[in-house]
Amino acid sequence: MKVLLVQPDLPSELIGWGDLGAIAEPLALGYLSAAAKLDGHAPRLLDLRLHPGTLRETLETYRPDVVGVTGYSMHVLRNLAICREVRSVLPEAITVVGGHHATLLPEDFFEPEIDFVVEGEGTRPFRAILSALSRSERGPRIAAVWTRAADNSFTFGGPAPTFDVDDIPTPDREVAQADRGSYYIDWMRPIALMRNSVGCPFRCSFCSLWKIMDGHYHKRSIEQVVNELAAIEEEYVFLVDDEAFIDTKHMLQLARAIKAAGIRKKYFTYCRIDTLIRFRDMLEEWHELGLERLFIGIESVSDDELSTFNKRLRVAQVEEGLRVAREIGISVFAGFIVNPDFTERSFSRLVRFIEHNKIDYPSFTILTPLPGTEALKTFDAVTELQPNGRPNWELFDLQHPVTETRLPKEQFMRHYRDLQKTFAASLGEHRDIRAMIKSRTERRHAV
Repeated sequence: MKVLLVQPDLPSELIGWGDLGAIAEPLALGYLSAAAKLDGHAPRLLDLRLHPGTLRETLETYRPDVVGVTGYSMHVLRNLAICREVRSVLPEAITVVGGHHATLLPEDFFEPEIDFVVEGEGTRPFRAILSALSRSERGPRIAAVWTRAADNSFTFGGPAPTFDVDDIPTPDREVAQADRGSYYIDWMRPIALMRNSVGCPFRCSFCSLWKIMDGHYHKRSIEQVVNELAAIEEEYVFLVDDEAFIDTKHMLQLARAIKAAGIRKKYFTYCRIDTLIRFRDMLEEWHELGLERLFIGIESVSDDELSTFNKRLRVAQVEEGLRVAREIGISVFAGFIVNPDFTERSFSRLVRFIEHNKIDYPSFTILTPLPGTEALKTFDAVTELQPNGRPNWELFDLQHPVTETRLPKEQFMRHYRDLQKTFAASLGEHRDIRAMIKSRTERRHAV
């Protein structure tokens, strides 16, 4: 069967990446493409972020039997619109949706334009869906999958079997070969994404990633990781592990295996600040291997707020960790959460902290009650709603306040935009990339 995998587009794809922006490789669709190819299907990938306005043309010329979409909460409405267009152009085509939001709130996709909703890791369920469709079974019961019936109701096929991360096929990078040079994160271009582990044992209150894996942490075999890494052509590699350095023994073994294989890349990945402090020797070894940059979720400059977030950190540790990163020579992409409860004093305090600690690249997101977090157990706190009473998911991009703000909303957003402008300007002066900021901002707006 012919399979079209679609990465949705939105007016803004920032998610805290600042003014340089990012259009990263659609790794999830690469995994699904690999799964489809295992059974002889013919997948094609359409990244609408890079090719806006081409969906209808692609549907009419390629005429896929199955169309799959994925995304986060901010993509819900766009993915529904994509599937409606599929239905209007190719009424017999089957639509499948999966991803982060579909896992946590599958009912948001219980619509006539959707045939299957996949929860959790998608490669095994996707293969099962394609297999059933190949046998002309239109109403199968598949584990981890919601299936639409003739009356537009949805039936769940039961929980997924035991998860084994090494059973997931290596992502198909050829399916996006024509676009690979266009994927970037800031000045790191082109960049490939790769996963070494899945899950996180921590319980930060603003995060739902750990719930998707029920708090479990799954490591891929070192041999698999090294083999995949050796096949990646890009110089920059972003390890997209939820928290890369949790198992220090594993990561040391991996670093030495990469070195023994003679692989030389430039790495960017996530790391907790306390891990950086406690396992400095390990981070130094990774730095020698090519680790240039860490994404560190600092989140807050208040001990009380860090406690509320369940970060298990104090501000003094944050400052110590930033000092350690400078001494090693690793640059820090620091994530800060701006609470809708911020006052003008809160904004000023955040600016002073960033300047005092000479943070390489601060990035900002607005505290948002995402699916799977404690805050979205009820929708009462959400102010941005659709006519049907559900949250307006398009605004759940971490760049819009979707709950009440302590300051008047316009004043809050003015301070928030000033944060981004202030540090984007200083970054441009520091790295002499003003022209890059301008060109990439224009390109992002164009797509």
